[in-house]
Amino acid sequence: MSNPLHPVICFGEALIDFLNSGHHQSDGLMIQHFQQFPGGAPANVAVAIAKLGGNARFIGQVGSDMFGDFLLDCLRQYGVDTSGSLQHPTAPTALAFVALDEHGERSFSFYRDRSADVLLTSEQIDDHLLRDGRIFHLCSNTLTTPQICVTTEGLLQRAAEAGLLVSMDVNLRHNLWPAGQAEIAVVNAVVAQAQVLKFSREEYDYLYHGDEQYIAQLLAEQARLIVITDDGRPITFYTRNGQGTIEAPKVDVVDTTCGGDAFSGGLLWQLSRLDDPIAVLADPQQVEKIIAFAARCGAHTVTRPGAFPALPVAADVCD
Repeated sequence: MSNPLHPVICFGEALIDFLNSGHHQSDGLMIQHFQQFPGGAPANVAVAIAKLGGNARFIGQVGSDMFGDFLLDCLRQYGVDTSGSLQHPTAPTALAFVALDEHGERSFSFYRDRSADVLLTSEQIDDHLLRDGRIFHLCSNTLTTPQICVTTEGLLQRAAEAGLLVSMDVNLRHNLWPAGQAEIAVVNAVVAQAQVLKFSREEYDYLYHGDEQYIAQLLAEQARLIVITDDGRPITFYTRNGQGTIEAPKVDVVDTTCGGDAFSGGLLWQLSRLDDPIAVLADPQQVEKIIAFAARCGAHTVTRPGAFPALPVAADVCD
């Protein structure tokens, strides 16, 4: 086992998920009910790791407002290191309003125009916050505007120089991009720098863009593990020494909001505990066990509403 003081560093947005919880009629109007939950994909992953008993640090920026205070308090409550978390003096905390259909599937309305998270600069982040890490994790939502994209590129370079394993959950949210869809070249430029990659099937189909050599090229560059999830269908994975599929656990879905983040958190929690994660990723049989555990984390989470509260503790998912 590795030194438990080495954290998984999760970089990106923390935001408020206002989750639709019903409605009532008032004077002929349909009044929607929304409950406030802490969220944001990288923040979710940090909490997932911490709830499993791991060491997680969140690097990001929220507003100096009631929502930002709430998010930082929630991260700390779950044991996430917030020494790299900042509060912008004037920019607001990002908000996401989440509607669920009868199957628990989500649709999003984001309020993230010049919010605190996209105004973070690389210069605001001290080198020591990266130097003691083991894994650096990010998503594509820090590529959606020029300023936060530059910050992301700078941090990736610093993480590589510090010898951190880079993990990316692609996590495309097309309506966050100015053109209404993600820029394939921008996202793929970061995808190519990660050793651990997670796509949904829909994200993979969008980004591979008809290139039949996409997986092979990624594995020939930096990638050591590529995982493609597909809702409740089998999970596909690729390593440099083989590939395989794993059945996803069958559960009654309540809310899919944090399922992918729980999967990533479960995967990274396991890798963070290894002395040599790269060596383990070279063994497809070991990878199968890691992915099966991550899938249990995701399956557990989608049976509950919200993000942070829905994530499992080790007793929920360990054999």
